[in-house]
Amino acid sequence: MFFIVAIIAAVVAFFIFTASKKSGRKQEATFSIIGMMAALVIAVVQLVTVVPAGTVGVVDFFGNVSDNTLKSGVNMVNPLAKVVKFSIKKQELREVMNVPSKEGLNVQLEISLLYRLDPDNANIIYKTIGPNYVDIILIPQFRSVVRSVTAKYEAKALYTASREQLAGQIKTELSDLVGPDGVEVESAPLRQIELPSRLTQSIEEKLQAEQESQRMAFVLNKEKQEADRKRIEAEGIRDFQTIVSKGINQDLLRWKGIEATEKLANSTNSKIVVIGSGKDGLPLILGGS
Repeated sequence: MFFIVAIIAAVVAFFIFTASKKSGRKQEATFSIIGMMAALVIAVVQLVTVVPAGTVGVVDFFGNVSDNTLKSGVNMVNPLAKVVKFSIKKQELREVMNVPSKEGLNVQLEISLLYRLDPDNANIIYKTIGPNYVDIILIPQFRSVVRSVTAKYEAKALYTASREQLAGQIKTELSDLVGPDGVEVESAPLRQIELPSRLTQSIEEKLQAEQESQRMAFVLNKEKQEADRKRIEAEGIRDFQTIVSKGINQDLLRWKGIEATEKLANSTNSKIVVIGSGKDGLPLILGGS
């Protein structure tokens, strides 16, 4: 539209310039030539369009949509065509909704959806859905899938580790629905879950009981290992004593006594020798300096 207006303005300015020059009106001729140049500049600008980074452009020429999308940067276009820009950046859609659980309980769920537009399908989305594709297909399908998936899980599953499995199932089912239209779903993380207060309390008590049971199992296992260690240690001491006791007899004790007496007798300390009584009595050496 601006292109046509600029061309008309340039033509009019040219005729004014020609007429002014013939009649000798120099001031009017000067203004007309300036106006003509400005109109031509505006017309030339309409021949190019700048597509920002992270977006693509769809060319619509009076209802005829081009199969080729414009990439980021400066692009030459038909000045009479309209360029509709679509973001292909990763975007977040955040929803807070009440969803049903498998038991029929209402759970308040805050969930995000990370998605992006497939740049190669931007022209298809424009022709079949329109620029507001998020409101037309993505949000309704997202809400429907979330409610459908949560209805397959018990409320406690939303509160435990099963939430990752639930998020993965939401992503898979939503991708099957909106993927053919050119919307790529990356993830659907659960941000916050609010269960009924009584259910939350019972789940927390159950989890606490499970943790206490695991702790007691650990303690019992540790005590069992300690008992096994002490039993093995006692068995080793018993075996040692058995072996030693079998090797000790009267002859060995007498011999050890004689060796000890000899060592005391050969020492330089003064001593008192007391002769032992009996047939096998050994001398007892007392005193010393």
